[in-house]
Amino acid sequence: MLMFFSCSTRSHLNKICVEHFPPLTQFSLKHSGHHFLIFSTVIMMRFTTFIFMCAVLSVTLSFAEGAEFKNGGTVQTDVQGSDFLQDPDQAVSSKAIGNLTCLLCVCLRESVYCEEVSPEMSAVPELPKETTYFYARFNKITKITNKDFADMTSLKIIDLSGNLITEIEDEAFCRLANLEELNLSDNRLTKVPALPEMLRFFSANSNRLTSKGLKTVGFKKFTRLAYLYLGYNRLKTVPRLPESLHIVHLHNNNINKITETTFCQRNNPHYIRRNIRELRLDGNPIQLWKHPKSFICLLTLPIGWYK
Repeated sequence: MLMFFSCSTRSHLNKICVEHFPPLTQFSLKHSGHHFLIFSTVIMMRFTTFIFMCAVLSVTLSFAEGAEFKNGGTVQTDVQGSDFLQDPDQAVSSKAIGNLTCLLCVCLRESVYCEEVSPEMSAVPELPKETTYFYARFNKITKITNKDFADMTSLKIIDLSGNLITEIEDEAFCRLANLEELNLSDNRLTKVPALPEMLRFFSANSNRLTSKGLKTVGFKKFTRLAYLYLGYNRLKTVPRLPESLHIVHLHNNNINKITETTFCQRNNPHYIRRNIRELRLDGNPIQLWKHPKSFICLLTLPIGWYK
């Protein structure tokens, strides 16, 4: 900058001083030998002022954005036409950008990952409306309320495994018409709440479920359910199972009784349950060799105690 102005003519400097720095004009004209020094000093002062104003503006905008997050949860900025948000290869959803949850968790398109969140997460956070896949494993969540997933109609997968959940309100999942996978394993549940009938995968392994806690649910009406995992619980009987099941895990429970109708149909000797590929009953006190007629409809024998 100094080299540039040192190459200017004296008349050009006088013109600039007259137009932009009138308070200094008279002084400058009388002391023409010091034009360069005066002009350089003023320019540097203006440049310093400009840098200071930019810093103040940056800090002001930062506080404004912080206030918008606290007040509304979203930044009131027109981002609809942004090339960044319209790019299909970008991972961040446009509607989730201003959501506070996405500051604590990882939001990628329609997926929200809240795994091992620090500081500890003890409740389900407010989710972006377009969330389709929600993973909140290994946190300290203790309760699921009816409001946690209210109006989240696009949810297809919920994974809450590895938490401290002891209670789930009855209608917490009922309105999730598109929910296909629900994982509640490794919690402290004693009963299963009402579930949406579109489920294909349900896991409640390693809880404290009892047969009484399953009576209000039953799985017979879930005609799309293909994978059911209820191992490491406190069940004494096998729950009613739908025809659609491919894999059933009931290992390491307290099951001590099965009948000819548990898996088969007593009055229909030609009935075959074709879908089940894997049935685990190991780790239960029941001796399977004592109940040969209970498995005649299965294509493969269940895993368990035969001797």
